[in-house]
Amino acid sequence: MAFTLTRTAADADIDELGHVNNAVWVKWIQDIAVAHWEAIASAEQRQAYIWVVTRHEIDYRGNVGPGETVTGETWVSEPPKGARFDRHVRFTGADGRVKIEAVTTWALLDRATGRLLRVRPALAAPFLNPSSPVEGED
Repeated sequence: MAFTLTRTAADADIDELGHVNNAVWVKWIQDIAVAHWEAIASAEQRQAYIWVVTRHEIDYRGNVGPGETVTGETWVSEPPKGARFDRHVRFTGADGRVKIEAVTTWALLDRATGRLLRVRPALAAPFLNPSSPVEGED
């Protein structure tokens, strides 16, 4: 299921070049992934499981300055492979131009033991089968 979230660049997000710092983009990628999980997963699932990033691949396509707002969109296009799946993320500026695109790999852990778990089809299904767009808030 596609999920969207907006972010507005604060002064603290800006680097010495006058645009959003790379580390901030990574945080925003994680923020949208976590918000997507929290919007869809049940309370029991959120208590039982935790996701960790195993890889980020980010293409920087444009800059965002202080006070500018971007809309992030994330989706999972393919079924998980064992404990892992790839999440796609795109942040687009108010000008309609893509600012970053990313593919991040996430792994599912048992929250109590910290052990990797195979992602079961029932857990993955709501992320793979869109029924309607879900929006997050800033």
